[in-house]
Amino acid sequence: MTGPILDRAAFIIAHTRLLAVPHAPEIRLHLADEATALWQKTEDELGEIGLPPPFWAFAWAGGQALARYILDHPQIVAGKSVLDVATGSGLVAIAAARAGARAVTAVDIDAFCAAAVGLNAAANGVEVTAETRDPVGSDEGFDVILAGDICYQRDMTEAMIGWLTPLAARGTVVLIGDPGRTYLPKSGLVKRAEYEVPVTRALEDLEIKRTAVWALSGA
Repeated sequence: MTGPILDRAAFIIAHTRLLAVPHAPEIRLHLADEATALWQKTEDELGEIGLPPPFWAFAWAGGQALARYILDHPQIVAGKSVLDVATGSGLVAIAAARAGARAVTAVDIDAFCAAAVGLNAAANGVEVTAETRDPVGSDEGFDVILAGDICYQRDMTEAMIGWLTPLAARGTVVLIGDPGRTYLPKSGLVKRAEYEVPVTRALEDLEIKRTAVWALSGA
């Protein structure tokens, strides 16, 4: 069954509110109040089932921690080219742009994310290039790669870490934001910071998640 052609930006505006991010209030995003209802509306609108969850509509713990860290340590990205992987809402990419990155690219496999990133970047007065693709296996020479909340599935984690580790070994700065998810690697990471991050209880098991920012050592 083929659904109607969807104006993704209009859909996002209709089903979210522009709100300050709890742990990075300098940034505002189009955020949803409730996950399940939005997911259902997305599938109904497209006439499809089995779509990915609306990651683009929420400020996930790992992304919030990573955004906070970048905003507080702008020298990490200032004047550099930055890739934000599994960008979702674009929160981390926007933080990098605000911190003075020379160029920021945000990638995700969900086409809704590109629309969300465009809206959210405009709302924050920054420029971010949003792309719908899987970056795993590519080497585009980015100075910094940022990845929030990538360790919630085994296959995804293994693919991401397998791709990012050689890049880190070569000198790319790779930072991962993670609230202690199951598949976070037990080695090869150096903790840079830790925060108590407010999150949506509909998405997480707690209202506050202890969340760390890790540097991938590349070892």
